[in-house]
Amino acid sequence: MSAILPANIEQQFAIEGTVKTIRPLGEGLINDTFFIETEGDSPNYILQRKNKSIFKDVPSMMDNIHKVTGHLKKKIVARGGDPMREALIVTPTTDGKLYYQDSHGEYWAACLFIEDTITYQTADSPQLAAQGGKGIGLFQAMLADMKEPLADILPGFHNMRFRFEQWDDTLRRDPVGRKAKVQKEIEWIESRRAEMLALWEKAESGEIPTRVTHNDTKISNILFDQQGNVLCVIDLDTVLSSIVLNDYGDAIRSYANAGLEDDENLDNVYIKMDIFEGYTKGYLSETISFLNAAEIDNLAFSAKYITFEQVLRFLMDYIDGDNYYKVKSEDHNLVRTHAQYKLLQSMEASYGEMCRIVKDAVDSLKR
Repeated sequence: MSAILPANIEQQFAIEGTVKTIRPLGEGLINDTFFIETEGDSPNYILQRKNKSIFKDVPSMMDNIHKVTGHLKKKIVARGGDPMREALIVTPTTDGKLYYQDSHGEYWAACLFIEDTITYQTADSPQLAAQGGKGIGLFQAMLADMKEPLADILPGFHNMRFRFEQWDDTLRRDPVGRKAKVQKEIEWIESRRAEMLALWEKAESGEIPTRVTHNDTKISNILFDQQGNVLCVIDLDTVLSSIVLNDYGDAIRSYANAGLEDDENLDNVYIKMDIFEGYTKGYLSETISFLNAAEIDNLAFSAKYITFEQVLRFLMDYIDGDNYYKVKSEDHNLVRTHAQYKLLQSMEASYGEMCRIVKDAVDSLKR
């Protein structure tokens, strides 16, 4: 349910023109989002109530966004682009802050609405997947030389050592007595513990470097122009310093799954290799210039890594009594576990082909 708008909230922000209407926008799964329509030729805006239950330090989150968008705008100008359309533009409050905190302690932030854009919920062709890969790749490439530190607003995010600490604790506690029902599924996790930790060890050692990452790379977070070209990456709340493999792996998990994340018919769930290939080619076309050998060598594995992490997290939440993810039934998290595990198995069966596609794309770009 959307938050109640504080009275005259629009007056707290440096908005041009006269506000005509403010109406809810989207489903509001994390933040509550509103569209601010102004009169005449004045720009329109997006207003959001930031979810402080998910984002424990909204001021630091907004500071991260400010740093990243500032760096992006400089790069866009240097390459002859339009920084007002190709980067998120935060609209400050009337006193120059990046957010407004209301009398109930809720945080609000605004940004310019980018007109005449197209968004997609899924990538239904290799060509569109390639454009999505290009969008995230370009985003990472423009930020590859950013030196300003970012706050860690999501501690432990994609950190497999942290996830296994949570996992071990949940198994030890077994708070609602579900552990005995899922011994087979627990074995799925334990049989892959070593290989998944091995990737994170490469991040801990610096072999795989830390860079600026988006961390929510679904295609709906990319705006396209009317000609279908990538225009702007949006929804920067999760931007932080991590490994780029997280962005790539989660995009493959999102884009290339033929089924739903919670598909009850497991026959529907498998990796679509044409989508995988399209995304990979688009992504590498923008990132080949800065990725190191370890990053390239582990691209295909990162899709398995992120999908495995989701299997672990869904199963862990089921054992814990469904405290993190919203569920529609008592077994919803278990359904999600099985669907993501089927996707992981499909990736494992296709892993040799995935590695070949990455290698061929790299070789082609280096010719």
